[in-house]
Amino acid sequence: MDLIPAPLDIRTDDDLTFLFDAESGLGGGPGTERVRHWLRATLGAATGLPLTGTGPGIELAVVPGLGSEEYRLEVTGGGVLISAGDEAGLFWGAQTLRQLLGPDAYRRAPLRRDGWAVPRVTVADAPRFGWRGVLLDVSRHFLPKADVLRYVDLLAAHKLNVLHLHLTDDQGWRIEIKRYPKLTEVGGWRERSMVGYRSGGERDNRPHGGYYTQDDLREIVAYAADRQVTVVPEIDVPGHAQAAVAAYPELGNQDVVDTGALSTWTDWGINPNVLNVEDSTIRFYENVLEEVLDIFPSTFIHLGGDECPKEQWKASAAAQNRIKELELADEDELQSWFLRHFDSWLAERGRRLIGWDEILEGGLAPGAAVSSWRGYAGGVAAAKAGHDVVMCPEQQVYLDHRQAAGPDEPIPVGWVRSLEDVYRFEPLPPALRQDPEAAAHVIGTQANLWSEFMDDARDVDYRAFPRLAAFAEVAWSRLPQLPEDRDWDGFSARMETHYRRLDALGVEYRPAEGPKPWQLRPGVQGRPIEGLPPVV
Repeated sequence: MDLIPAPLDIRTDDDLTFLFDAESGLGGGPGTERVRHWLRATLGAATGLPLTGTGPGIELAVVPGLGSEEYRLEVTGGGVLISAGDEAGLFWGAQTLRQLLGPDAYRRAPLRRDGWAVPRVTVADAPRFGWRGVLLDVSRHFLPKADVLRYVDLLAAHKLNVLHLHLTDDQGWRIEIKRYPKLTEVGGWRERSMVGYRSGGERDNRPHGGYYTQDDLREIVAYAADRQVTVVPEIDVPGHAQAAVAAYPELGNQDVVDTGALSTWTDWGINPNVLNVEDSTIRFYENVLEEVLDIFPSTFIHLGGDECPKEQWKASAAAQNRIKELELADEDELQSWFLRHFDSWLAERGRRLIGWDEILEGGLAPGAAVSSWRGYAGGVAAAKAGHDVVMCPEQQVYLDHRQAAGPDEPIPVGWVRSLEDVYRFEPLPPALRQDPEAAAHVIGTQANLWSEFMDDARDVDYRAFPRLAAFAEVAWSRLPQLPEDRDWDGFSARMETHYRRLDALGVEYRPAEGPKPWQLRPGVQGRPIEGLPPVV
């Protein structure tokens, strides 16, 4: 059936099919309304069928006994029945039906108006992980709202259910905060951007910026919710904060650096300008988060916590006084104190803090969760300590990294990770497989798309696909835990059909034979790069 991600169980009935036609209907009981609306809009547009008839068609049902996101899809001579334990399961079953109808079911207008056949099949399916995420960095390069909505659809088509929006960083602040308008007026724009690596010394001398209004973000959240995707916002603290400090200099360490002279950063990398630890700065970010919580209903709120240099705190009399006042050991504990405050603040409002694995340094707040990006070690330590973990090691699932070792790869950043490498990624490392209690804290996995080297949606497509299809199968399917036991040949064969789905969706993925789209940008190919990670 060439389904991606692969279901738990699928059984076919020889070569028999069910044929949709103009008389086919679409029905369902309580709890099916949103999925029916999506099916009628999406399949109706692709097939040209109204799905409002009284003949055999699609029936949806929420039934007891099935778990969260679990579904059953049965195609018989009498039509299609999708049953599930909840709305999410129904939606994933509907996505499977869309795949069964063929690549043309992914188009926005019909190429033909005759009957649409679906094979007689029974599918029983449920996901391995509850958190199946993708980070989209809209701070380094702003992605317009329409492109974000398109990515929500692409995630949903692959049964991925978390969109982690990286909204703030040194290079741009992308969320409207009404109480602090300079965050977007000043911090939402930079004078120019780096082109490639620092060693190349190139700048594009072109202003870059943009931001989402609160209504834009509410629209994204609602659109995603209709597709069973949760949007998790990230507001980075206490590092990666120069855009905020440029807008409001009092947030920085003014006794160390002239923060009034700072602008939104035009470089990539780790920035020394971090937030100060004054009560006024904490109140400022509480006010920011009040507006964030009003927009995003997600349980988790990501507060970054990564790559926070401590040099300014070491030199700041105010920061050192805070360390003495709180009887802390060092600057690592000062960062922990800062984040613990917001962990408690979020918990009081029914939310949970999640941050990058650096938040383990200096002690982690009891209710906090960890995004393990520097390999598996942080996730293992956090899980063994009883903290929930999302595994997203950069060596495996940073999809901005290059897909082959050749010099013609676009700005060949990071480790080489091919489609096969991503397919063989295992979120649960050996250190946790023999410890079921700790392993249960691995709530999911996530692929990350950092946008320093992706300045538009075409770039994002090229880096993300087809590898995101492999990642989706890793996150959803019950694959063998040993990477060498996985059926790469079978997956590759199924991808031949999936490429046609991506074509119908207009995804500009990297072709198997190499980087054709990038021949339009010869200036960035083959440049020697200092400090490039080894080909591994």
